[in-house]
Amino acid sequence: MKTMHRWFFVFVGLLVVLVGLQNCISLVHSQPSAPEDSQGELSFEGRTRTYILHVPPSYTGQEPWPLVIFLHGGGGNAQGAASTYGLSAEADQEGFIVVYPNGTGVLRDRVLTWNAGHCCGYALENLVNDVGFIRALIDKLQSQLNIDSKRIYATGHSNGAMMAYRLGAELSDVLAAIAPVAGTIGGRVSAASPLVIIPEPSEPVAVVAFHGKLDSHVPYDGGHGPGTSGERIDLSVNQSMLFWVAANRCSPVPEREVSRSGNIIKETYSHCANNADVVLYTVVNGGHAWPGATRGERPTQEISATKLLWDFFEQHPKR
Repeated sequence: MKTMHRWFFVFVGLLVVLVGLQNCISLVHSQPSAPEDSQGELSFEGRTRTYILHVPPSYTGQEPWPLVIFLHGGGGNAQGAASTYGLSAEADQEGFIVVYPNGTGVLRDRVLTWNAGHCCGYALENLVNDVGFIRALIDKLQSQLNIDSKRIYATGHSNGAMMAYRLGAELSDVLAAIAPVAGTIGGRVSAASPLVIIPEPSEPVAVVAFHGKLDSHVPYDGGHGPGTSGERIDLSVNQSMLFWVAANRCSPVPEREVSRSGNIIKETYSHCANNADVVLYTVVNGGHAWPGATRGERPTQEISATKLLWDFFEQHPKR
């Protein structure tokens, strides 16, 4: 009997241990995995479109978070954009989600472009519906993450900036603000081609733009620069700003601020419909580059486009 009692207590003890282990395993499995960059795919109009999604570690899904769409430059890709402009680090610090979609091209993940209307490359030549793709991407991310529908934004560089302008116009029902860097609202594929300009937005969209006066790829004053691809002719920065000033029904006279160095000029068009301000940062000695980055043509270090655009986005939710 004593032996039976001993084995009974051993058996009970093993059961307790096993139950405890099971509970520990359950607790471990119930913890959410640490958020990190992930590769995503989306089938759209017969193409498999890809993107990189950055979700900061502090995201829990309990509260709606802003979403920023970053559009790489012509000939670039999502991976390069994610590693170059510091937006993911800004997202970690400030608390927003970033998605880096890929454009299209002959190669799957390199030398990619966006169809901005008058530019560029494969996407333009093949009439790729990038506006529809970005709308579908936003819909997908909204179904997977707790995204604040009033705080969805788009930014991009060069061809990506042109695409951001187009998205602002054609997705004005979705986007609260855009931040094009070294882009334009339209132009001509060649001197003999018709003028293409983004359409009038159906709703006001706030705009903060950055452009270097010495940009040789997308000339500040418009035209065809020595670094411009193909025979493309771009509209000027002034034409781009006046388009949005009129669309947002802003005061036509901007408030002008000049940095102590004289190199940074900030022009703010305010008193706009739905608080959709239009702001332009002109870098006097800057070229075709992202302010604050280390790559590109004469990048300034006096300001950071990454920090300034997020400050602007924060102040301009959709109304």
